[in-house]
Amino acid sequence: MCLSIPSKVVKIDKQNEVATVDTMGVQREASLALVSEEDIKIGDYVLLHIGFVMSKVDEAEALKSLEIYREIIEAMNEEDRQLAILEADECPSRES
Repeated sequence: MCLSIPSKVVKIDKQNEVATVDTMGVQREASLALVSEEDIKIGDYVLLHIGFVMSKVDEAEALKSLEIYREIIEAMNEEDRQLAILEADECPSRES
């Protein structure tokens, strides 16, 4: 199962329509092709799906969601954490 975890925009490359986003400490690039570039700014929180920014989300809601994700991760034992990471790696991405 693929989850869309709120990610913070840390850099925008307007020429290539790509944003660098931070998802709980992991940075990756995501395409801005499906959203209006003017709507997304550095510091905004967004939801991603298969390598594309799908929408901007309210910062307060994003922070609440991230806290819940952290609590879930902390409650998992090491084996479950590793399985969750492996499953996340199997989610389709735009590089696939």
